[in-house]
Parts: sequence; structure tokens; C-alpha cells
Amino acid sequence: MRSPVLFLVFNRPQTTAKVFERIRSAKPPKLYIAADGPREGHKGELESCQQVRDIATQVDWPCELKTLFQDRNLGCKLGVSSGISWFFEQEPEGIILEDDVLPVPSFFSYCDELLEKYRFDERVGMISGSNLISSRVDCEESYFFSKIPLIWGWAAWRRSWQQYDVSIAQWPEWDRSGGLEKLFPSKPLVSSYWRNAFNRVLQGKLNTWDYQLMFARWCYGGLTIIPKSNLTDNLGYGSNATHTSQNKPACLLDSPAMELPLPLIHPAEIQANDTRDLLIFKHVHEVNLIGFIRRQLRPLKKLIAPLAGSRS
Repeated sequence: MRSPVLFLVFNRPQTTAKVFERIRSAKPPKLYIAADGPREGHKGELESCQQVRDIATQVDWPCELKTLFQDRNLGCKLGVSSGISWFFEQEPEGIILEDDVLPVPSFFSYCDELLEKYRFDERVGMISGSNLISSRVDCEESYFFSKIPLIWGWAAWRRSWQQYDVSIAQWPEWDRSGGLEKLFPSKPLVSSYWRNAFNRVLQGKLNTWDYQLMFARWCYGGLTIIPKSNLTDNLGYGSNATHTSQNKPACLLDSPAMELPLPLIHPAEIQANDTRDLLIFKHVHEVNLIGFIRRQLRPLKKLIAPLAGSRS
């Protein structure tokens, strides 16, 4: 293995240990650990954060180890994005794994090869390890290109991360220029979904970092490579999850992680597949009519719930 790895961790010793074992098996030459700090008022979190840091630094192979340990909690938005920025300040390219993303062994070889192949090709912005529609598409090549960045195990270059802005300051101007409609013509549900999401990020209503990556890829260009088979599992479902729910979504259950046959078979063209992108929007992000109606009803449900409780 040639590429450096950034391991983003927080407060989950069990999932951290499982992911670290996969990293240890791959033996990256450089390992960066970025750990957010404990939250005030969360009993036992100081201890769990320290336990996670102890696990993630148990390097027993030839490896250069660097750490960024926060004393206070920055939250999902700044905790993750600042860790990635720290990584790319020191490395021109590399692999990013969060503490709940469990890769199959071939994930590392896949990233290694494609980081080198597309190093100077600005038509490509990042490499995803996840494919949450793998059961719905047939692909003769080892991977395809998409407009949609998926971040459950990924790799990128400094050149593309430098386009990232956690505040998405360029969003209002890009929206006024019809950016979404140009990117996804005749797809009003797609435009509506992401306009609402980006507006909420701009207004500070979402404590997240990944929508900003989506915007960077769309605003500045740069496609995402998606493998033909799903190369990562997400362990982050349960009571300690930050942005996921108790149960795994159908798209993950339908696309279990499995090895990618090597050597890689490369596509002849670098071009997004619009049909597959719409499948990702539909089955991963719920950008469809049913999802639209459900999102419109959420405010009403919040109003009705207290009334229903008072009658019981």
C-alpha cells in the first residue's frame, strides 16, 4: 500500500476497533488520526474518547503516525472538515475513513491505483468506496463516474479539497445563475431537494460537513468514481449514531460490502451516467415524489405530536 490514510474518530470504541483492524491489515505508510473532543454534559464521554484514541494509535507496523486531538468538541461540521483540511495540508492525496466505515481489503488497492491514475486529471474530483445502488446496476468495468460524491470511505487529492468551503459562501451566487438546473435539467425534485439542503447549511441549521463537499463538486466540477460493487459497510447505526438512525437503510441492506475483483477494468470514457445518478438520488437520498411529500409533512407532524400526547 502506498497512500496515506486519515482516520476520523470520536467516541465509539467498538466501531473504531473494527475499522482500525482493517487499516492495520492494509499497513499504510502514514496514518493520520483526527479526533474530536468530548461534549460538555455527556457523562462518560471523556473516557470513551480517550479509549478511542488509545485504540486508533496502536500502530505496530512501519508507519509514520500523526495525530490531531481536540480538547473540546467542535461538532460534526468543524470536527470532520478541520481534520480533513489538516490532512491535506500535509499530503497531496490520500484515503479518508470515519470510525464507523468498515472497508473490505480491496478498498485500499482500489484507492491506491485510482489516486495515481487520475492524479492530474481535474475532470475527476474524488474516489468513493461506497456504491449503494450496486444491486440495481450492471457494470462491466470496475467503476463508473458520477456527479454525486458518496463519503462512506473515500479518497481525494489536495487539488480538489482546496475547493471545499464549509460555509458554502458561493452557493447564493451559484444558485442565482441556475447552477442546479444546468447540472440537472428537467429534474425539479432534485433541484428543490438540494436547494433546500444548501440553504439550510448556509443558514447554519445543519451541523454537517458533507453537503458542502457535494456543493464543491457541483460548483467547481470534478466527477466522483464509484466502484461497481460496494466496498464499505457502515457500522454507525444505533443509539450513538450522529446522523444515522437505529436501523440500516434499505439501500445499504440491498448493497452489502464485497470485494472488487482485481486488476481493475477502466472505463473508456470519463463521463457521468445520468441514469445511475438518478438511482442514487432516489434510493439513497429519497429524492422522489414520496420523499418530497414526506419532507413537506414533517413540520406538521412536529405540531401534531404534542397535541396527540396531551390527549393520551
